[in-house]
Amino acid sequence: MQNLDAAATEKAVATIRMLAVDGVEKANSGHPGTPMALAQIAFEIWMRELRYDPKAPSWPDRDRFVLSCGHASMLLYSMLHLSGYELSLDDLKQFRQWGSKTPGHPEVHLTPGVETTTGPLGQGISNAVGMALALKMRAARLGADLVGARVFGIASDGDLMEGVSGEASSIAGHLGLDNLIFFWDDNKITIDGETDLAFSEDVRKRYEAYGWATWAIDGHDAGQIQKALAEAVALSGKPKLICAKTRIGIGAPTKENSSKAHGEPLGAAEVKGTKEKLGWPTDQTFYVPAGVYELFSARAAEGRATREAWEAKMAALPQTNPEAAALWQKISAREVPADILNELCKAAPQKDAATRVSAGVVEQRAAALVPSLVGGSADLNPSTKTFIEGSPTIMKGSFEGRNIHFGIREHAMGAIVNGIGLTEGFIPFGSTFLVFADYMRPTIRLAALSEIQSIFVFTHDSLYLGEDGPTHQPVEQVWSLRLIPNVDVVRPADALECAAAWAHALGRRKGPTVLSLTRQNVPPLDRPTGFDNTVMLRGGYVLSDAESPTVVLVATGSEVSLAVAAKPLLEARGERVRVVSMPCVEAFLRQDDAYRASVLPPGIPRAAIELGVTTPWRAIVGTDGLVIGHDGFGVSAPYKVIAKELGFVPEAVAATVRAWRKGPEA
Repeated sequence: MQNLDAAATEKAVATIRMLAVDGVEKANSGHPGTPMALAQIAFEIWMRELRYDPKAPSWPDRDRFVLSCGHASMLLYSMLHLSGYELSLDDLKQFRQWGSKTPGHPEVHLTPGVETTTGPLGQGISNAVGMALALKMRAARLGADLVGARVFGIASDGDLMEGVSGEASSIAGHLGLDNLIFFWDDNKITIDGETDLAFSEDVRKRYEAYGWATWAIDGHDAGQIQKALAEAVALSGKPKLICAKTRIGIGAPTKENSSKAHGEPLGAAEVKGTKEKLGWPTDQTFYVPAGVYELFSARAAEGRATREAWEAKMAALPQTNPEAAALWQKISAREVPADILNELCKAAPQKDAATRVSAGVVEQRAAALVPSLVGGSADLNPSTKTFIEGSPTIMKGSFEGRNIHFGIREHAMGAIVNGIGLTEGFIPFGSTFLVFADYMRPTIRLAALSEIQSIFVFTHDSLYLGEDGPTHQPVEQVWSLRLIPNVDVVRPADALECAAAWAHALGRRKGPTVLSLTRQNVPPLDRPTGFDNTVMLRGGYVLSDAESPTVVLVATGSEVSLAVAAKPLLEARGERVRVVSMPCVEAFLRQDDAYRASVLPPGIPRAAIELGVTTPWRAIVGTDGLVIGHDGFGVSAPYKVIAKELGFVPEAVAATVRAWRKGPEA
């Protein structure tokens, strides 16, 4: 590492601060105070420890830097720009503007060098736990000498107030993730004022109770930062939290240590005063003094040399360790066999079974074919059927396995799954009951925004959960997930559709997939002779047809067999019924007009059947169509009683369709 004299360091830190101030001021929007406070810490991390190469921002063994307090995004953008990433000074000047690479909060799919999308507080540090876990798992597979990557980050007071960070930090401590090093920006300021309005616990003791090693430092003292950072890097066996006291808006004449420096531009007079105190040119904006770029360039060159040395080791791996080389080739590409659908269809059990059971059987075959597949449940493996057989459980000091016990921490599970998905080598899943997707919604939304291949397996997916009652019975959850952009929700009707659901999830690289699975048994569905399994991947298809149909029944999941059973009852009264299974509404709506019209011919009345909220189905059946669903909460009772009482039996469905078809005079 290059020698850094005090004057050069001071100049570089001032540059980081003022780039952030100028970016917020030009946008007339943003958060200047936190980047000002954290500039010294960020500089020390990047200059003394972080291994990166701006010319290869995604090389697999790089260190990760996670800015959990995404509102301080100008800090990260300033660091990326100065370090030589593909982020120009003009990009900084376009902060928070339409079409820029510098949005208000960092977005991983948009800006080179950003490791995860942050902004909703608590998510970044929780994603970082997933990244650190994934790197431990990679090292267990390839060898520690080939995996040197670590995860560094900064979290704010607000991050550590959010419950998800506590859940994830508890898991990190339990697993002893010593490749995870975070600074806590203890500036004691929030939007409302000082943190003691609502936050008075001893955070350091809390993290020590989680199993973390901790330090307490002055976040503006370079020597203290360096000492704590070096000790944290050297310590093994525990994740590390460096509690850094900082002054928000440091250097601002009247707004330092004030909530006024948090969420609004400093203002022209305050910016001028800040620059004068620093000895900074007041007649220039986005000023980078001589020597600063060179300082960062030298550090980037060190990272480049580290990358090249790692790449040389990897190039020799086929000779030194052919088995590890072959595994890395598969997992680094998240390799999925081209014939995955056919392979999984062959594994699908052809018998009456809950789709959670059928999907579990299919998952075992998927795991055998796709070594990247890893995951677990929130203490519900016996119910969700997702434990990968023949593979051990991940535990502290033992990361060879593929099964993760998340404990009863659904929110953290989602965030950790996303962190694993952002780290080369793995396709992660998390599982729980569908109703508890509500605990995970922010992480599912961020997976969609970030285009992460996360898989969420949700079982007990309707009121048919039964006796546990309305607290556990989903009603609105399936549609609430469908309404998130870039989320594919797959609700399979039988074992064959479970195979298609897993094939869909494994093949979908640019967003999360939700599997919605039953608790109760469903029968295997009869399909036409010569049925093409690939049609299931189109989201909706004709399962059972009639010549010149007079009505189309569209159903999902457990209601497909109900529609099939209602068909002969309707046909006995003169209807000609087509039954359409629509396991994935999103995939169906992506099909071309011709295909959609071939499944749902214009002009033929449509009825949708799904045991949940009804209003969104109007987009499929139209205003004149029929939706058979349920818009209230459930009730504690055996599922067959619920079905009868709510009219979800063939005779009642047929009667409802007949009444609708007869019109108002019926």
